[in-house]
Amino acid sequence: MPKKTFLVLPKIYLYVSLLFLFKNLAYSQDLEPRVYANVPKKLNVAAIGYVFMDGNVLTDPSLPISDFKLQSHNLAASYVRTFGLANKLARIQVSLPFSFMDGSAMVNGAMLTGSRTGFADMKVRFGINLLGSPALDKMNFRSFEQKTILGVSLVTSVPTGRYYGDKQVNIGTNRWGIKPEIGISKKFAHVYAEAYGGVWFYTDNNDFLGKKMEQKPTCSLQAHASYYFKNHMWVGFNTNWFFGGNTIVDGVSQASEIDNWRVGGTFSTPVGKGQSVKFQYHVGAYTNNGLNYYALSAVYQYSFF
Repeated sequence: MPKKTFLVLPKIYLYVSLLFLFKNLAYSQDLEPRVYANVPKKLNVAAIGYVFMDGNVLTDPSLPISDFKLQSHNLAASYVRTFGLANKLARIQVSLPFSFMDGSAMVNGAMLTGSRTGFADMKVRFGINLLGSPALDKMNFRSFEQKTILGVSLVTSVPTGRYYGDKQVNIGTNRWGIKPEIGISKKFAHVYAEAYGGVWFYTDNNDFLGKKMEQKPTCSLQAHASYYFKNHMWVGFNTNWFFGGNTIVDGVSQASEIDNWRVGGTFSTPVGKGQSVKFQYHVGAYTNNGLNYYALSAVYQYSFF
């Protein structure tokens, strides 16, 4: 079977990026526990991580394409700073990923292959815990007992990723995205339970093969349950559901609405003063429209004041 490049593969809408080291294909699919965790103010967290993704990420089932597979190796650097705002705990987080992507697909009986390398879209999150999480310094924080936290955040996707206007497969998205989100966190002895809900809104991509591509809002719900041990090691169960996001190209609907559910697990352990490593695995439990892949990640982080 002859091989061809997938650089001109028609109508595949494939975007690869990371959100705070755990972001996966499509904006809504992050599985990140402890986003609204109670921590001291003036805390700095620097992290570097690696994510491997493998599977079928085809988002348009109407195409004559089978056996679409992608392998993506992603590196990302992230920085978090906490501070007080109106005596509430707030934080700002910035992440910049770099991706190495290889893929193949069967199109009309021909095998198409190709690769991409470059920076993906930068993500910035601003969040504040409105209830149950006052802005405390390190000394006063030690005696504070967390109960229920209610927080909100705004995530912004900045189009810094590599993008080719004449290609369908890209690392960057060539558009802005914003996601307002609300989250609740509750402590039960050694267990932390969390739930978040948000909606991604997108600007138009006016350079999609010389056409305008629009995307409807994508809703995201996620839940986490984490068990903490006395030595600050913890394990967690993660799940999310994301739906919506139909794409429209030059006014024509692409029938690409998503209805996907993912599950996974997280393990974190301290490795020294202010240092920890975290591992995560997740996979599609249900998918209606491609995006059936698994992801493995490893993150090293260093916390300091």
